[in-house]
Amino acid sequence: MSDLCRFIHAEKANYPIVLLCQVLHVARSSYYAWRDGEAARRKRQAADDALAHEITVLHIASRKTYGVPRIHAELRRLGQRVNRKRIARIMRERDIRGVTRRKHRSLTRPDKKAKPAPDLIGRDFHAERPGIKLVGDITYLPTAEGWLYPAGWTWPPARSSAMPWPTTTAPNSSSTLSTWPTAAAHWNPTA
Repeated sequence: MSDLCRFIHAEKANYPIVLLCQVLHVARSSYYAWRDGEAARRKRQAADDALAHEITVLHIASRKTYGVPRIHAELRRLGQRVNRKRIARIMRERDIRGVTRRKHRSLTRPDKKAKPAPDLIGRDFHAERPGIKLVGDITYLPTAEGWLYPAGWTWPPARSSAMPWPTTTAPNSSSTLSTWPTAAAHWNPTA
């Protein structure tokens, strides 16, 4: 609507306002209300620009970490009563963003459609002698270079004799799966 009113205002020197309003299907009262509100709009824009300057100063002072809630709290602490939604709008319009902490995302989410692996030892982890029942596990650890996926296997009675497993950068990569036979062939459980 304001675009049409701006067009009418720009063309009123060339054509009568009545004709422009009829052609563009704009009520004359709407055009005149828009024209009379121009001073209020400019005043509001100037107030928004001043508030944006204060928001920018607070944002830079916080090393660009403060978002809407903290900027709102700081402005309230300084004695300014400003609506939080107005602060959010001004920050959004000027692309001022705070730092948000990433939510921890678990990497091991079971596939709902996948068939569970069979329990070959029937949840009985006791073995008469070493090397009869082998138990394995894989986990992931955050490192500076990304996630590390170490895996290991052992027989249940001697858990301290776990063999370190070759690692990879992805839990299901072919390099991990290809090292199973090689590692198993070179492992001597009696040593």
